Amino acid sequence: MQVSSNPVQHKVTFSGVFSDFKQLTKVGLSLSVVFSSLAGYLLGTSEINYGTLFMLAIGGYLMVGASNAFNQIIEKDTDALMTRTKNRPLPAKRMHVSMALVIAISFTVLGLAILYAINPKSALFGAISIFLYTSIYTPLKSVTPLAVFVGAIPGAIPFMLGWVAATNDFSIEPGMLFLIQFFWQFPHFWAIAWLQYDEYKKAGFNLMPMGQKNKKAVIQIIIYTVCLIIVSIIPVLKITGSFYIYPITAVILVLLGSVMLYYAVKLYKHQSNKEARQLMLSSVLYITLIQVIYVVDKFLH
Repeated sequence: MQVSSNPVQHKVTFSGVFSDFKQLTKVGLSLSVVFSSLAGYLLGTSEINYGTLFMLAIGGYLMVGASNAFNQIIEKDTDALMTRTKNRPLPAKRMHVSMALVIAISFTVLGLAILYAINPKSALFGAISIFLYTSIYTPLKSVTPLAVFVGAIPGAIPFMLGWVAATNDFSIEPGMLFLIQFFWQFPHFWAIAWLQYDEYKKAGFNLMPMGQKNKKAVIQIIIYTVCLIIVSIIPVLKITGSFYIYPITAVILVLLGSVMLYYAVKLYKHQSNKEARQLMLSSVLYITLIQVIYVVDKFLH
């Protein structure tokens, strides 16, 4: 008697479905974006409204989750080529594209409705973020390294979005928050692109500056890191409206930025994955701490 050697391969469990849902919406990344939005809100508000804070957290999570889901729908075939992404629910065929689409569209509608309930400007910036990420950045990734510049725009919106949610106003203050997170994207993402260079190549992506993994690329990383440090301390000059920081805070931020710069210079010297990983991790630490420091500084005024 022949025993079947091919039993049911995918046993559907609640934990498995939930894990796939988390991967599709990239929960970790989405929560870091929510953190940025909440920090922006605390910087902009004169009186904390916990209802608005809660709506911003949910709306922000849905907005980013939608972008990530659309991204994985579009890139399901290229994801299948890369070790890092081939086990995602769509390339691994644990989830049907139609189910992913239902999640992405539902998240978009619900997320924008919640942001609109806070104020229309918040919904507008949320919509711009989803549109740029899915309709321009994602398709451009296989065409040109300039895709990183486009991707930096939706990536920089959350910090600014929090201020807009708090004030229903877009002016120099949220513009400054946008600029800080915009410049941060480059050293952060290029460090990842350095680490994933061969993997990205397999999928037809080349996202290093000017398409090269060399010292010229690292010079770009160093330039953007210096720009990041400079824009981070501009509020000390008190030329950015009601968003300003103490001189001691500016000194702390320069020291914090110097850690990133140190690893960027080390990457220039050694051009190894070790330094690229250190740069990537220090950039995550930087953007997290800078937001906390800004909020603490504000409540000491």
